[in-house]
Amino acid sequence: MSKQNKPIGVMDSGVGGISVLKHIHALLPHEDLMYVADSLYAPYGNKTAAEITNRCMIVADYLIAQDVKALVVACNTATAAAIDELRATFDIPIIGMEPAVKPAAAASKSGIIGVLATVGTLKSAQFAALLENYGRDVKVVTQGCVGLVECIERGELDTAETKALIRQYATPLLVEGADTIVLGCTHYPFVKHVIQNVVGDQITLIDTGAAVAKQLKRQLEEKGLLSTSQQKMPSNQKSKVHFWTNSEAENAEQVTAKLWGN
Repeated sequence: MSKQNKPIGVMDSGVGGISVLKHIHALLPHEDLMYVADSLYAPYGNKTAAEITNRCMIVADYLIAQDVKALVVACNTATAAAIDELRATFDIPIIGMEPAVKPAAAASKSGIIGVLATVGTLKSAQFAALLENYGRDVKVVTQGCVGLVECIERGELDTAETKALIRQYATPLLVEGADTIVLGCTHYPFVKHVIQNVVGDQITLIDTGAAVAKQLKRQLEEKGLLSTSQQKMPSNQKSKVHFWTNSEAENAEQVTAKLWGN
């Protein structure tokens, strides 16, 4: 198989990265995709950087063994902890995530932005650097969302518990005057509708899935790695998407199907 027609690997601590996978599939419909959810070890947000890096290396090794041509780390916490070591180890394009502080700062009219994220992301040096670079001219209010990833991993998007957690975590950002809120975890777009209902339509919600898909496309173009199957595939036919999970949950397949929408 030519390098161009090899698949793209996408990895996350769990099912949250499917939100990024959707953007990639929409922008690059002729690319074969391989997604690994490391759900047995989710969430990464309460683990040490060394533990997260170890898991990322194991999952990346697995995807490299599937002969992927590029790797997307569709997890803010994993990117912060492990992206440098992954790039030092594997000689393929590796694209990571970061909370969208820069576009949020540009979008805010009040000069106050909120960030909903895992504790691991908020504690990371990468996030501190983001604030240093892009948060100087705005007030940034952060909120760690303990327990929210677990709800989404169970496919509980509209339950009373999920809504209560979102209300608990979003309210302090509104009290501080935030008019723009960053969804700083790839799981959170799946409850974006609930968050919007809680905060109101006047609050702008920002996630980074589309930007990551564009960055992936740019890197594939630069390295001549875009799939050539586009010319041979009927316009109504899309590529193959494979999912793996080590989740022990009985409904893991149903949750994946629900979030993927297929």
